Amino acid sequence: MSGPRPAAPPRPDARLIDAEEDLVAAPAVVAARRRLRTVHPALVLAGIVLAALNMRAALAGVSPLLGEIGTHFHLPATVSSLVTTIPLIFMGLGSVVAPVLARRWGTETVLCGALVTLCGGIVLRIAPPVVALFAGCAVVGAAIALLNVLMPGLIKRDFPDRAAGMTALYSTAMILGATVSAATAVPLESALGGWQGSLVSWALLAAVAAAVWVPQAVLARRGTRHGTAAATPAHPVERGPRLARSPLAWQVTLFMGSQSLIAYVVIAWMPTIFTDHGMSKGEAGLVFAFSTLLQMAGSFVVPMLAGRMRRQRLLGVAVSALMACGVGGLLTAPVAGAWLWAALLGVGQGGALGLALTMMVLRSGDAHTAARLSGMAQTGGYLLAAAGPLALGAVHQTTDGWTVPLLLLLTVCAALALLALGAGRDRRIGDTATHTA
Repeated sequence: MSGPRPAAPPRPDARLIDAEEDLVAAPAVVAARRRLRTVHPALVLAGIVLAALNMRAALAGVSPLLGEIGTHFHLPATVSSLVTTIPLIFMGLGSVVAPVLARRWGTETVLCGALVTLCGGIVLRIAPPVVALFAGCAVVGAAIALLNVLMPGLIKRDFPDRAAGMTALYSTAMILGATVSAATAVPLESALGGWQGSLVSWALLAAVAAAVWVPQAVLARRGTRHGTAAATPAHPVERGPRLARSPLAWQVTLFMGSQSLIAYVVIAWMPTIFTDHGMSKGEAGLVFAFSTLLQMAGSFVVPMLAGRMRRQRLLGVAVSALMACGVGGLLTAPVAGAWLWAALLGVGQGGALGLALTMMVLRSGDAHTAARLSGMAQTGGYLLAAAGPLALGAVHQTTDGWTVPLLLLLTVCAALALLALGAGRDRRIGDTATHTA
């Protein structure tokens, strides 16, 4: 009998799951991409930063305006929550098709198309009929799903020796976009004459990003015969452990989904909780933006700690406890301690997301399994998260208050801690030996 397996050495790219892991690019595409990185490195870097800025901005700017949107269309709280629920559903479903599109058209082309689609979805949300609002939310969610899945793999592929630094830049830009969007939502509403102007203003950023990706999409396919696929599958048949039969894979998936559920409930309802307790709309938006900004601290520190640990159980319980303390604060003294609760939730949310992404690698025996687990966790996780804003909005509407919804959210925090005890064990998917805690 062998002793406990040594911990895997920390990987600088532990948070990057490559959606193209099982694809082999056509020779002409490989050569074109090499020329693109060599001749136009600034263009590649600008494209990554601009795409990352767009990955949360279109969602974060909605939350401070949710009350105005509901009032404009005479929507009850449950229906209003669909503005944040629908994008999550399509973020989960879109994760499935991203690798298929990348194989056919190439990552650069799909990313460019995703940004064009995002721009269109943002504009569609402000069209007069209410159905356009929800249709636009679906388009926005699908576009973000493509960016979510393909951007990390592109960074890993194009910057293999600087993956850690590029990941930090990518993550910072993504959170910065969300923070600025949340902080400026109410001022833009005042300056542009309503919530419609505030929401549609972010289409400009998406359009600029798409314009930067157009030459990359063209250059990356230069020399490729028309109609030829950009890549072919590296493995014609699925290999590796069956994830659907792995309790550990489900624990990682449910951890991803539970932390996402908490995060998107906060995104959907935190400003409303504050304003319902007497805080001004502008200050509520700033507190929410502050919480979003502090996610950078958790998302930077927690994955670094996780990569140096054989077991991440206590780390998972710690980030769950931070979020539980923040939710408990919203329950007991929402306005008096607003900035403290926002800080606890922000650090906890960033840490939980970083830990979830890191565990996809640490619990996988190889890159192929990690890529498959990422697809399972992101698809299942976002679909689970989609239930959160809708369910708590319905409970809020039924009980006419926030006590019961926040108590339910505390229950999810407790469940997240229990899932961390399973997902954080020193095991890998497919292991036959039992490793104790």
